[in-house]
Amino acid sequence: MKASSRYTLDDLMLLMQVLRDPQQGCPWDVAQHWDSIVPHTLEEAHEVADAIERRAFDELPGELGDLLFQIVYYAQFGSEEGRFDFHDVVDVLTTKMIIRHPHVFPEGHLGSRRQGVAAADVDTSRVGQRWEARKADEREAREARSLLDDIPLALPALSRAGKLSSRAARAGFDWPDHRGALDKVREELAELEVEIEAGHQENMSAELGDLLFAMVNLARHLDIDPEQALRGTGKRFESRFRDVESAVQASGQAIGSTDPGTLERHWQDAKRIERE
Repeated sequence: MKASSRYTLDDLMLLMQVLRDPQQGCPWDVAQHWDSIVPHTLEEAHEVADAIERRAFDELPGELGDLLFQIVYYAQFGSEEGRFDFHDVVDVLTTKMIIRHPHVFPEGHLGSRRQGVAAADVDTSRVGQRWEARKADEREAREARSLLDDIPLALPALSRAGKLSSRAARAGFDWPDHRGALDKVREELAELEVEIEAGHQENMSAELGDLLFAMVNLARHLDIDPEQALRGTGKRFESRFRDVESAVQASGQAIGSTDPGTLERHWQDAKRIERE
């Protein structure tokens, strides 16, 4: 029975404590640990992104709740081991964001406010520079040995590649404009073609990876998120392929036995309909 009309964050944390209780809790939840939850966290984050992309805002509270539940899980693990609890997470986050936003909280505390300048009139380039400088200071405080130290290995490969190249670019390891990045794409494609002709599987894999990384660099120079671009391509492919399937079925054939020329014609029809 609810103590009030709506459950609160405190109720959610109590729920987690009960689920993890060795005597009264859920066997599955009791068996979980730091590493076992990570795949679920990544999955829930992708489901949030998917709901937003589909503009399924009616699903979003549930998906955001599932993602929040992952954070509560980690906070419970930390509490059980005497490392930290959820309130520490909130405190560290709030403190960090206040420090990183001196243009919003000029006196360095949550109650302070910028006066006389609307958000739209703030120099965003300077804000970005200060943000990166603050993050660099935080990395130095953690005794980071490299600019790349705190880029998570668990990120999707395209996203991680983008972060790696962006971080290196801030140190001057970059082309002056997109033309250099485009030339690098052509260079990597040519090297991949050489390895394909030679039939060296391991080298092909390495060169294909280099080509993909070069494409990510090009996307950065064009101010395009490669992860979102590829997801968009996936959605378009899915839509067109479903149209091809429908067209083949309407002709009384099975897609597996349809000749390539017919499939290509249906594919071009699907693209035309999409454009129209």
